[in-house]
Amino acid sequence: MTGVTTDPIRTVIPAPTRPAPAASGLPDPRALAAALLRDGPGETHAFWRDLLRDDRFHHTPGLTPEERCRRSYDRLRLVNERHGDALGLARDPRALAAAHEWLAVADGALATVAGIHYNLFLGSLLDDDRSAVRDLRPFAAMERTGTFLCTEYDHGNDAAALRTTADHDPHGGGFVLHTPDPGARKYMPNTGPAGGPKSAVVAARLRVAGEDLGVFLFLTPLTDAAGPLPGIRIDPLPERAGSPVDHCATTFDRVRLPYAALVQGAHGTLTADGRFDSAVRSARRRFLSAIGRVTTGKLCMSAATLGGARAALAIAIAYAHRRHISGPTAGLRVPLAAHRSHAGRLLDATAHAYALTFLHRRVTDTWINAPAAERAEAERLAAVAKGYITWQARQIVTEARERCGARGLFPVNGLADHLANAEGAITAEGDNLAIWCKAGAELLFGHTPAQADRDRAPDPLRALLAAAESGWQARARADLRAGPRGDSLARWNGASAAALEHVALHAAGLAADAFADAAAGVTDGPTRAVLEDLRTLFLLRTLAGRTGELLAEGHLTAERVRAFPAETEAVIARLTPHLACLGEGFGLPEEYLTSLPLLSGR
Repeated sequence: MTGVTTDPIRTVIPAPTRPAPAASGLPDPRALAAALLRDGPGETHAFWRDLLRDDRFHHTPGLTPEERCRRSYDRLRLVNERHGDALGLARDPRALAAAHEWLAVADGALATVAGIHYNLFLGSLLDDDRSAVRDLRPFAAMERTGTFLCTEYDHGNDAAALRTTADHDPHGGGFVLHTPDPGARKYMPNTGPAGGPKSAVVAARLRVAGEDLGVFLFLTPLTDAAGPLPGIRIDPLPERAGSPVDHCATTFDRVRLPYAALVQGAHGTLTADGRFDSAVRSARRRFLSAIGRVTTGKLCMSAATLGGARAALAIAIAYAHRRHISGPTAGLRVPLAAHRSHAGRLLDATAHAYALTFLHRRVTDTWINAPAAERAEAERLAAVAKGYITWQARQIVTEARERCGARGLFPVNGLADHLANAEGAITAEGDNLAIWCKAGAELLFGHTPAQADRDRAPDPLRALLAAAESGWQARARADLRAGPRGDSLARWNGASAAALEHVALHAAGLAADAFADAAAGVTDGPTRAVLEDLRTLFLLRTLAGRTGELLAEGHLTAERVRAFPAETEAVIARLTPHLACLGEGFGLPEEYLTSLPLLSGR
């Protein structure tokens, strides 16, 4: 990089020199949507987005929680009918993620039960070595709804320690599924009566002749039209915040299962007479392989929260241009968007929404295309992105709701539920803090911050972000080494705060790089210029709270720190006229937007 010293620790990074975009020409919302919704071959997003044109997927006021829950399953059957290929959908991670982006806009509970049925349930069965001979037609036709029972009352993020057992029966060749104590109750699966008869894949500890072989999945019928099957107890849990789902605690009392119930695969096989074979020696690794669909689930949870955040933001942006208030002079009324204090906050959120979307596209592609040798790294990337996207999306939804005032509090206006839905995604498929702690530990010594990205000059803001990432990684390493010898927990506790900062900066850098590549692929000049400005705003806001540490480490001068606020305001001033266009770029169908009282005047 011209004018930059080569010392990776104390690199003084100059201010950007890119001139402001030319005033002539306007960005094209269609080009923005094409960049955002790029998803590989075909038009995956088009099908799911078009569902929102159907008034059966619009907000319906006045329903009780039970009615809303049943409606979500009715919608799931409609989705299944319209799509027509349940098994094909379950096999396609990109289509699953796209489905979540749009189903979550209509109904967070719909996205939840769809993800469980198609990904965790059907996907796990399709990954079975014997899937070709297993009859999946009742599940593909939704004659029976599928669910997934892994987490227990006492075992959430440490699910590898779960205690539900499945004892092999040497005489009949089947299994006896049992909940040994209250702490082993399956916690929060959607096993209630809504949705009709249900079956589950149940994570249980396989025991053969008294030997614990680790956790495997077992296909288990749960209910029929009359209710729970013999030996199965289902207790509804209290209503939770957000879109209602029939969450329950589920208990098994020596439930007999046939030999075919065992879901087998590369992680292990068992013959009917009890001979076990596995190339995977570690029981923990066998468990992680058995629940491998959870990584796709992370991508789906990220997508659902991202879709909800973009929808909330699109609504807030449209409202900002529709709602007029008194202006600075008597008799003058101006739209909310005319005020920098209002538009600037929406632009900050918009910059993050675009960055998160481009990050999700990059991570999904990486996961789908990762060769076996890079699978573990792709799994970590999905975990890092899931934490970053869902946490940032929660902030976006909060901002969008606030910018709509009291009207944003009413679920009928399409915003209020998205915040609670984001909270659910932050916890589902691995609690964010737990999966980031794991990723942080792996990144401490197994990762070198993106020196190559810093050398993609001229990109001084990205270089600053890489410098901040390097600094926090070095701090985490030093904190770990300074910990007491022989006490691994104390050593990690000392390093964890810095390690988590490192993960956050690493995720932001990945988002910035994905943003840069997406903008470079846009051929329309004015649209590309606006995307470049939007990326600059994303970087400026990400770095805003870190200028002190960068100054202290010699990466910034005092003069450069003082220039940050003015630089940020200049970018916002350039972007403000294009706020409505950026909101249109999210691609929300007009039929959906006009169904909301907030935007229709009803």
